[in-house]
Amino acid sequence: MSLPPEILTRYADEDVGYMSVRPVVNQTFRLQELADMVVSVVGKDAVRVQQIFRAGTLVYNGYRYWWNPLPADTPEIEALLLSFPEDEPSRPFQAQAATIALLEMGGGTQRSVAEIERSEASRKRLFGKESPWMVLLRLASDSNLHYEKFSHARKADLYRISLPYEQAKHLLADMLATAPRNLRHRWNKLHPPSLVTFAVPRAK
Repeated sequence: MSLPPEILTRYADEDVGYMSVRPVVNQTFRLQELADMVVSVVGKDAVRVQQIFRAGTLVYNGYRYWWNPLPADTPEIEALLLSFPEDEPSRPFQAQAATIALLEMGGGTQRSVAEIERSEASRKRLFGKESPWMVLLRLASDSNLHYEKFSHARKADLYRISLPYEQAKHLLADMLATAPRNLRHRWNKLHPPSLVTFAVPRAK
């Protein structure tokens, strides 16, 4: 069955465990736009994308979307996904292009992730010579970054560093020491991260 070029969807806020009473909104997606939304959630996995298309529902960025089921054949789904990026483990890390650093703390049910944006972390303290973002990039230059994957949700390649506790403690201390007051106040409750992941958006 051929996929239509446009798909009428409905969406509404998704509350925890049930739908809210807020109004349902209609929106028309081009096929590629709907595919992009689905891939952002489940990745470039033809089987999963096919299942979501057939189910006709998806939760994305806090909203639940519905559409009439799209029973596409596997070859048609695979062809649709050809334009989406693949992992490129040989792609070198480009520090100047990194936009986000993810600090992963704890593990299991205690795991938490702090998202540090370059635009915010590039600010310096008054009379400061270094910013928290410069501290993070120094870590990247002094470490062996490991290519993890291409994140379709972030549309970026991810590069990861595992940190021993002492190094993580010094990293966090240096970030706090160079951060402006408002950032220090927000970051004071952070714990030394066991993993730091940099996101580098891939040029179109």
